[in-house]
Amino acid sequence: MKKPKIIITIDGYASTGKSTQAKNIAKKLDYTYIDSGAMYRAVTLYAIRKNILNESRINTLINSLVDINIEFKKNKNVQKIYLNGEQVENEIRMSIVNSNVSKLSTIPEVRNFLLTKQRDYGKNKGLVMDGRDIGTVVFPNAECKFFFNAKQEVRAKRRHLEQRRKGNLETYHKVFENIIERDRIDTNRPFNPLKKSPDAIEIDVSDLTENEVFNKLWGHITKKIN
Repeated sequence: MKKPKIIITIDGYASTGKSTQAKNIAKKLDYTYIDSGAMYRAVTLYAIRKNILNESRINTLINSLVDINIEFKKNKNVQKIYLNGEQVENEIRMSIVNSNVSKLSTIPEVRNFLLTKQRDYGKNKGLVMDGRDIGTVVFPNAECKFFFNAKQEVRAKRRHLEQRRKGNLETYHKVFENIIERDRIDTNRPFNPLKKSPDAIEIDVSDLTENEVFNKLWGHITKKIN
């Protein structure tokens, strides 16, 4: 008998390894993986390019949402995000996007625009999605929910190392400041703030290896699918 597919959500703070683990779980289960944060980054990139990411041009940005098409495509089993037909996987990781994505994510119209798209991915289940409000807002009835946390210093070191590998020479101090500011914005925005769903399993990843985190997730997931 074929096992029923479920929806798995991984929420949590910036740079806690949500995307890495979501990809690993999706690959293990042969599920669809969606990086909701990449969707916000794509909209941020669009706004930066159009010079409409400031308070005086918020209405222009909101009216432009209908012109934004976001897709995920696989090439040789590697998933990439496309903005209006252009592959922008590297562009959405630039420091200017890092510095503005949390600000953009406070706009209710942007969140509603992406919420509809995110829910569409879960219609047939068999989905792993990570982000900030996936288990609380996007899929409140998901069968398996996780929430990642870690010390700010650990997350800043992780992000700084990741950026250096990609050629971004932003200083550790700047990265650390950005982590603090993103936490402040994410947890205090009036519309769908970052918070742990009451039924989510919280994991502090500060002192855990990637494999240790995966094993913790997998132990809980197998209870849901077996």
